[in-house]
Amino acid sequence: MKTITTTDDLAQFCDEAAKRAYVTVDTEFLRERTYYSKLCLVQLAYQDDAGDDAVIVDPLADGLSLEPLYDLFRNEAVVKVFHAARQDLEIFFVDAGVIPSPLFDTQVASMVCGFGEQVGYETLVRKIAKSDLDKSSRFTDWSRRPLTDAQLNYAVADVTHLRDIYEYLSERLRASSRSKWVTEEMAVLNDPGTYRTDPEDAWKRVKTRTQSGRFLAIVRELARFREIYAQTNDVPRNRVLKDDAIIELASTKPQNEKDLGRSRLLLREARRGEIADGILQGVKAGLAVKPEDMPQRDDVRAKMQVNPALADMLRVLLKAKADNEDVAQKLIASTADLDALAAGQRDVVALKGWRREVFGNDAMRLCDGQIGLAVKGQKVVTVTL
Repeated sequence: MKTITTTDDLAQFCDEAAKRAYVTVDTEFLRERTYYSKLCLVQLAYQDDAGDDAVIVDPLADGLSLEPLYDLFRNEAVVKVFHAARQDLEIFFVDAGVIPSPLFDTQVASMVCGFGEQVGYETLVRKIAKSDLDKSSRFTDWSRRPLTDAQLNYAVADVTHLRDIYEYLSERLRASSRSKWVTEEMAVLNDPGTYRTDPEDAWKRVKTRTQSGRFLAIVRELARFREIYAQTNDVPRNRVLKDDAIIELASTKPQNEKDLGRSRLLLREARRGEIADGILQGVKAGLAVKPEDMPQRDDVRAKMQVNPALADMLRVLLKAKADNEDVAQKLIASTADLDALAAGQRDVVALKGWRREVFGNDAMRLCDGQIGLAVKGQKVVTVTL
C-alpha cells in the first residue's frame, strides 16, 4: 500500500489503472461541521499480480491535484466500482462536476443478487471475500495528520476487498442475465440532478402536517434562506435552523428580534445578527406572497382511494416475486408504489424497466382481475382467473 501525496504519483497510478478493466474507489470524509463534505482520503485499487495495486490518495497534501483521477473517472473503458456510492459521487460532482462513468455500485448489485435490502459492506466482505474488517478505526477524524498505519490499513481495506466483491457480483449478474438491471439502477446515480440542492425546493424536505398556503409560503422562504446561508457559509443546515424551528416560526410569524427571543426552538445564535435578519425577512416575504403564488403540497397520495384488500394482495405478490427471483423487495417496489397501484395509478417505478418484467406485468393483471393468488406447498403462485 502506498500513500500518494503528489500529482505526478497520482497520474502514474491512474495511467496504470487506465489499462485495467475496472478500478475500485472509496473515500473518507467529514461532514459534521460543514455543509459540503470535506474530502480527506481517496482509496483506489485495481487487480494486479505484481501487488502494487492499492493506494491511498491524500487530497489534503499541499499542491496535489485530483485532475488525473478525474481523467480516469471520465475514461469510459474503465469501470469505476463503489459501494453505496451516493455520498462519494456527490463529493466529486461538487468538487469538479465529474460523475465517474461507467459506474458500478456493489450495494445495488448485491440487492439484485439476493443479499437483502441495502446490505452493508462488512456483510459482503464476510460472505463473499470470506474475511473480517478491522472496525477499530471506524470513528477516525480523517482530517488529522499524520494517520497511523492501522488507520491507513482500515481505509485501504475498503477497496481491496471490493475487488473480490465486484468480480463475484458481476459474474453472478452475467450468469443470470441481470447486468442490465444494475445498469438501469445506475441512472439515478449518473444524473447530475441527484447532487444538486436548489434552495427554491428546500421547503419540500420540511415535514409539516398543514396544507395552509400561507404557512407553507413562510416555510418556503425560511427554508430557502437556510439553504442559501448554509451553502454560502459552508455550515450544516441544522446549525442555522432546525426543521422544527422553521415550523414554529411559520406558526408564530415573528416580526422583530424580541419575538424571536420568545421562540422555544430557535438556536441562540439565530436570535440576532445575520441569521435573525434572514429569518425576519423570510417571514415578511412569506406573508407577502399572493394567494395564487402560495406553494402547495403534492397531496396526491393523501387523496388516493386505495383499495386495502388489493394493496395487501400486491404485497403478497411482491414478496412471492422477490423470493422467486432472489431480489430485495424494496428494490422492486416501495410501499408507496403498491398503494398507488391499488388506487388505480399507473405512473409508478414498479411498472418500468426490469421491474415490469419481474413484478409489474403480473401486478397489473392482479389489479385487473385477470389472475389471483394461491398457495402451492411453501410458495405463493399466480393462477389465471
